[in-house]
Amino acid sequence: MKHWLYLHARAVGHALRRLLAQPLGTSLSALVVGIALSLPGGAFLLLDNVASLVRGVSGTPEISLFLDVAAKPAEVEAIERKLNAEADLASYRFVSRDEAVAQLEAVGLGDVLGGLGTNPLPDAFVIAPRGEDPAAFERLAARMREWPEVAHVQLDSAWVERLHALLGLGRSAALMLGGLLGFALVIVTFNTIRLQILTQSQEIAVSRLLGATDPFIRRPFYWFGSLQGALGGLVALGTVWAGVHALARPVATLAETYGAVFVLAGPDARAALSMVAFAAFLGWLGAAISVRRHLAGS
Repeated sequence: MKHWLYLHARAVGHALRRLLAQPLGTSLSALVVGIALSLPGGAFLLLDNVASLVRGVSGTPEISLFLDVAAKPAEVEAIERKLNAEADLASYRFVSRDEAVAQLEAVGLGDVLGGLGTNPLPDAFVIAPRGEDPAAFERLAARMREWPEVAHVQLDSAWVERLHALLGLGRSAALMLGGLLGFALVIVTFNTIRLQILTQSQEIAVSRLLGATDPFIRRPFYWFGSLQGALGGLVALGTVWAGVHALARPVATLAETYGAVFVLAGPDARAALSMVAFAAFLGWLGAAISVRRHLAGS
């Protein structure tokens, strides 16, 4: 184990010396990788912020559960016990027949009901489901429709479905962009490692004459690609943060004109680590392909 760690530490040191030996080339490569990765990274961050904003403006989707007009108090209590047993509910509110009439009278429709003689409105429960998955809302509403004394279940989740569809489309586009740019970055690393191999061809030949194994020779190139990719990931992270900082005040001002309070959020620790790790993986992948192509049999 110690020998394995020593070999990797030696390879990391060799790769770092190579990176530091050509500061201009290293900086330019990191900028290319960083600017390219900041585009899909910024797109994903924008989609997350838009989703948070829309959820805040549109509110929580609700399910309205209307009981039969002839439902008795005991049957209403039975329905409430079933609601309390539902794990997919965040909260619910009971609206009695009398309260429903009072609400209609408050909006000027009391005369319409007064001409009917009797109160035609049923007792109802206004339910806030847990989560944001429209499919889960549909399953919950379907279960409630099977309960006795339930006359009608109205699901208000159309805006959630539209939001999920738009966000899904946006994430698919961001994934496609990330895939294309990732492929381009693998090619960049491929060519960089190819040039490294060509410039070190005599050193590699001497190492093989002295008994160096293929893993020993290839390991520094793998680390070179990974470290170069990680540097690019840090540049991408810094670019995204700079964009968030630059747009934070204009976005907050725009939200204030609509009477909303919205703060543009930057990437959290998990997203930041994922961005750097993905960039390092792209660098390693480009290096691995280049090493296998140009060191095979040499």
